[in-house]
Amino acid sequence: ELERRGHRFVRYADDLCVFTRSGRAAARILKSVSSYIEKELKLEVNRTKSEANRPWKSKLLGYSFYRKKGGEVGLKVARSSIAKYKAKVRTITSRSKPYAMYKRYEKLRQLNRGWVQYFKLSEARSVFRDLDEWVRRRIRSCYWKQWKLPSTRIKMLAQLGTPEWQAYQWANTRKGYWRTSGSFILNSTLNSSLLKREGYLSLNELSTLHPVLF
Repeated sequence: ELERRGHRFVRYADDLCVFTRSGRAAARILKSVSSYIEKELKLEVNRTKSEANRPWKSKLLGYSFYRKKGGEVGLKVARSSIAKYKAKVRTITSRSKPYAMYKRYEKLRQLNRGWVQYFKLSEARSVFRDLDEWVRRRIRSCYWKQWKLPSTRIKMLAQLGTPEWQAYQWANTRKGYWRTSGSFILNSTLNSSLLKREGYLSLNELSTLHPVLF
């Protein structure tokens, strides 16, 4: 029916996007296609997912779109997909959960592998780097929580190469867990290289690998 009407469209199962030249045409087509689906095919249209909008304000299968230089349109990860990813990471890295760190790393590797495999078509790769920085900060916060006592923090910071006087000073900071996790204190000790050795497999690294390798 869409082909008969001359519409440009893309579909996957029952998810569908129709592309038009104007907002007025989009609203008109949305109304007529919805009517056809419900009256002729006797199917129910999901009104919460159906909308007439700009490509970069909509999403399909977790992806959204953005305008590139030169006027072309590229694929990116939708904001709602990023929010869902962060919610899963928050659960894995929750300081209230008694997970051992190796278990957290294991769960994060599983999550990141699946996420990158699904969103590997995204052309806006900066989202992988930005999310990696955020996840590392969550991980650092977990370490700081586990070390809890100032004496333990001094010991662990010293083992990571911090001078004793500085370790004592940092271990007695009054900053909260999240604020400390983003400070020079932990960024310089629990750096990206160390977290990688400990077991963090980053989104950005995975996105550069051939699918067979992960």
